[in-house]
Amino acid sequence: MALLLTVLLLILPKPVLAVEASVLGIGGSSSEETVSEPLPDAFGRDSPRHTVQGFISALGDNDYLLASNYLNLSKADNPTTEVRQFKQALDAGGRFQSDLQINNTLEGNLTDQLPPSQENVGSIKIGEKDVPLLLERVVAKNGEQYWQFSSDTLSAIPEVIEDTQPTLISRYTIDGLEDKKLFGYQITDLVAAVAITIGSFVLTYILVWIWYHLLNIIYPRLRGEPLGFPDKVILPLAVVIMALMLSEIMVYFGVSVTLREPVNRFTEIASWLALTWLLLRVIDAIFTRAVNLSYKKNYTERVSILGLLRKIVKALLLIFAIIVIFGNLGFDLTTGIAALGVGGLALALGAQKTIENLVGSVVVVADSPVRIGDYCKFGTYEGTVVDIGIRSSRVRTLNRTIVTVPNGDFSSMQIENFTSRDMFHFLHHLYIKRSADIDVVFKMVEELNTFLDTHELTNQEWNQANISELRQDCYVIQLRAYVNAVDATEFYGKQDTLLVDMLSLVKKYNVEHALPMQQLIMEQPEHDDTKSVVEKVEVDDEIEESKIEKELGSQDSDIDSSKINLSKLSENVDETPISTEDSDKYDKPKHKKSLARPQFKHIKQGFRFSKMKKPKAH
Repeated sequence: MALLLTVLLLILPKPVLAVEASVLGIGGSSSEETVSEPLPDAFGRDSPRHTVQGFISALGDNDYLLASNYLNLSKADNPTTEVRQFKQALDAGGRFQSDLQINNTLEGNLTDQLPPSQENVGSIKIGEKDVPLLLERVVAKNGEQYWQFSSDTLSAIPEVIEDTQPTLISRYTIDGLEDKKLFGYQITDLVAAVAITIGSFVLTYILVWIWYHLLNIIYPRLRGEPLGFPDKVILPLAVVIMALMLSEIMVYFGVSVTLREPVNRFTEIASWLALTWLLLRVIDAIFTRAVNLSYKKNYTERVSILGLLRKIVKALLLIFAIIVIFGNLGFDLTTGIAALGVGGLALALGAQKTIENLVGSVVVVADSPVRIGDYCKFGTYEGTVVDIGIRSSRVRTLNRTIVTVPNGDFSSMQIENFTSRDMFHFLHHLYIKRSADIDVVFKMVEELNTFLDTHELTNQEWNQANISELRQDCYVIQLRAYVNAVDATEFYGKQDTLLVDMLSLVKKYNVEHALPMQQLIMEQPEHDDTKSVVEKVEVDDEIEESKIEKELGSQDSDIDSSKINLSKLSENVDETPISTEDSDKYDKPKHKKSLARPQFKHIKQGFRFSKMKKPKAH
């Protein structure tokens, strides 16, 4: 990462002058200018931060005449000499504050313990001598105000550089590369900066790696528990330590201030990125340990709260890191934060649904109708809760799909939590045929009741076997009990054991299980010939009935007369005509239900003869 930052430093242009920054609108000038406000300074000296950046940029271009405009020199001073001496002191031990610490307003920092016209932006430390880098606000004759390095600081420079010695870079620089430049910087400084960055990172990483593994061995022996931080913290921690040390190492080796300050700016950005990365890993480790401890102590209601807090803390950390990084890049944080306040209000008015979901997530976590890992039913869905987020919650269904529900809707639903039940309900029915003896059935029910009450898998909450219903074809025997089980998988296994034992008990009795039956009734259509005979018999029913009663009324009649009557009856049945009107009359649907069976039965009854005695032989 450090090598990448160095490459970006070489590719990106040098810091622009404050004049260009004000044109781009990233400086500290107000967005609404009035006539009373002073015009921006031509050299960008309208704020302490822009003064320091402009001076370093002029030194990088070796434009000592331009750089002299940032120094408060008298008419007797030689601008080129003063700038060269000042640069020599800065290269030997100058340390500027970071861009975020240097004030970016025209008035400067009024809360420090300096006069309002002075601003501290760093120091020069060489040996035992320490000279503060002070800026002072100068008021020109035309009323223009700008910042310059104070005359007090410049007057102390000759005394400081008397004790300076050649830097390590200048001692070992090849004569042929002394005045060579690349991307506007001395090649010797670039090579030294890359070598120092890589060497510092490698050395820091090795030291942090050794320190972590030693701590991983010693900590469990002292505390009796494993170290709570994973080895993923080694890399970001090494980057943070390297970034804090890199500036002092470059000062020690004598890297030019024109290269050191841009490197420090990008190093600070890298340190914030690494620190954010490290804190995210630490937050994950802390909350993971808290979740495991909650499960261990059976405080499962805390898991959802911890998950939501983890996401909120991460979001706040990322927002803070983004603000700091943009501040190091030169953007005005004051204006940006004010814009965020106004924009946040407008966003809140237009994002009411999002805010509703955010409040819903707090309600779901605080009320805890469900927790992560619970199996629940809500609306038309049911499944296992896998995550409760800031905006929505996710549930995995039985089809292994993920259903995302906004927390605003989820908090207002009726939620049935199956995981919260303390026992499972065993409810089944037996159907016994009504052909079974009632005494046998009653005895079997009594034994089933004892079976449920004494079985090792049931508890004493509610165990009962009873005849719940009498149907036309069967007795309905209800079996009810409660079974202790952790989850549905364990309950189904115990339920199988109960059912097998119950059926084995029923098998001892002389009863049959009633099975569902279906009956299919088919109606055969009548033939036309039969219909005509039925019609004939219905028409002559009354006439023939009277004739039969007369001829068969007397039991003393002989066989010959009966034969004659039967022959007459058959002739009448075969030959009696039926008129068209009568046919139409009897073809009506209401007479179709009158079949021949009752009439023939009546005729058959008329033909019943008394038992005939055999004639005696004469």
